[in-house]
Amino acid sequence: MNRKRALILDTFTVKKRKNVTEAFGAVGDGDGPTDIRSTLEYLMSLFPRKLFNDTLPQIVIKHQLYSMHNDKTLVDKEVNKLREQGDLLMFQLGFDAEAFGLVFTSDYKAKVLAGEEGKATRATVERFLEKVLPSCTDLSFSKDKMLKEFLFTDSEITQLVKSGVLTVRDAGSWWLSIPNSGKFTKYFIQGRKAVLSMVKKSKYGEVLKAELEGRRTTSHVKFHIKYHVHDVVGAELVQSIPTTSGTLLRFVDS
Repeated sequence: MNRKRALILDTFTVKKRKNVTEAFGAVGDGDGPTDIRSTLEYLMSLFPRKLFNDTLPQIVIKHQLYSMHNDKTLVDKEVNKLREQGDLLMFQLGFDAEAFGLVFTSDYKAKVLAGEEGKATRATVERFLEKVLPSCTDLSFSKDKMLKEFLFTDSEITQLVKSGVLTVRDAGSWWLSIPNSGKFTKYFIQGRKAVLSMVKKSKYGEVLKAELEGRRTTSHVKFHIKYHVHDVVGAELVQSIPTTSGTLLRFVDS
């Protein structure tokens, strides 16, 4: 290791995490919410509603929660509790088997109904929202369940796919989905790549989180940069290292 590199590492001496909220597994930098609902609300506040003309519900990626709480098991447990209570919906986003979108049920319903205004599919979609969502803990639905348990006809299932609340998983099953979310996925992946590139191109492939969040971004980053930082940290695409100078993000070679 050269002397310059050693000096930099000395400057960024890893400090012990203090004041960690052990009871809930919150990451201990003292400035974030310590319960899941509050964390979700904070992350959703970073979601750019105007970019999508306020047609999408505010979407959080589940692993973004891991960037703020270090006990993944407890995060998953609390997320599942909110889903069982009917307050939160989870979606398989399609671009990554491990990427799950989280949306508050009330926000999802409001945006779906607004998008259905004046459409022939509205009545079927309303019935889907009333029948299926209140106790929805499924990511997908089989044809058997749709026909026999929820009592939808084949033509009504076709209407639900057309409206975007369902998307084809395979022959005879459908994912629960967020209508018109294709642009979100495109911008999300584009922004993730751009932010990862910013970290990788930094000296030694590492940068202070505060410095990164303060940088000007290119046109490829459509979302608030903090939204992407919570993504890359939670997905473990970068290492997050507490130091005396603040949190250091280090690029991880895949």
